[in-house]
Formats: sequence, structure tokens, C-alpha cells
Amino acid sequence: MKDKGSLRTYYLKLLKGQSEIECLRKSSLIAEQFWELPAIQEARSILFYASMPGEVDTLLMIKKAIFLGKRVALPIVEHHQRELIPTLISSMEDVHKGTYGIAEPHFDPDKQLALKDIDAVIVPGLAFDKQHNRLGRGAGYYDRFLNTLPKTVTTVGLAFDFQLTESLPTEAHDMRLHQIITG
Repeated sequence: MKDKGSLRTYYLKLLKGQSEIECLRKSSLIAEQFWELPAIQEARSILFYASMPGEVDTLLMIKKAIFLGKRVALPIVEHHQRELIPTLISSMEDVHKGTYGIAEPHFDPDKQLALKDIDAVIVPGLAFDKQHNRLGRGAGYYDRFLNTLPKTVTTVGLAFDFQLTESLPTEAHDMRLHQIITG
């Protein structure tokens, strides 16, 4: 299984096969490690992703970050421009079901978070490898977005242990992350 399409199918099946209880248990362990990262403790502004069923649950991390007084943003998927717009939220009540059924903030240009103001980006993925490469869902939104960030921004992937592999196929546009947390 070397091509990205087969790998996506394989990892999606693994994610869907995990029980909700196991997902939440492992997500809690991942969250503990997440909050131990110095880059996260020092971050003033964090761009999270809103997790989908089966993924590492980010909801409690988002709520804790807001409670800690960090500026928290979620991406708005701009489908026509094929880009992510980081948008500040003050609670999960600021979101609705957006593109691809993913929770995202309502568009408000006054709440857009400038790239230079982002300290950390939490990046979803179907799989990650030991060189910190990631396999996304194939639309390229995150790779394009990560390529626009200042080099000082910390990028962190969240994954269950079964999503970590020795190596993944990569292409020139694929962006490597700084850190992967697997619990």
C-alpha cells in the first residue's frame, strides 16, 4: 500500500472502526501531552481544527484554551478559493456546521486572525510518519495554508497510535509538521 488513495481508505477504515469510548479515552491522553508542550503553554494564539467523528477530539482542548485566556481560532473553509481563513471564536457557540459538515465560525472579517499573530496550528490528518509528514484527506487545504505561515509558527499533528507509520509517500507541496502527539 504505497499510494495515497489506498492509504486514505485504510486509515479512514481504522478511524471508523474505533469505538467512541476508546476515541475519547485516547483523546484525553493526547490532550494531556498537548498541554505539556512548551510551545503550547507559551502560545497566545492557537488555530485548532474542529474534530470530526473518529478523529482525535479537540473540543476539550479548545474549551481549555479559551478558559486559559488564549486567543482561539478555527478555520473557515473557503471552498471556491480553496483556502482556510483562521477566525477567532470565544466559545463553541460561535460555530455552525460549515463546508464538508465541519464545525466552523461564522464569517466575520473583524475576527479573522492574521497569519503573523498565530503562534501554533493544530493540524488534522489521517496518518502521520516518524519524519513528521502527514496524510490529509486529499483536498490540500492544510498544505497550502501551512505553506503561507511564518516559520516561527509551531505546527502540531494529533493522532491515535495506529495513525503513526514509519513513512508516508510525499510530494513537493506536502508540508512537514514540527510535532506529532500520539498519546
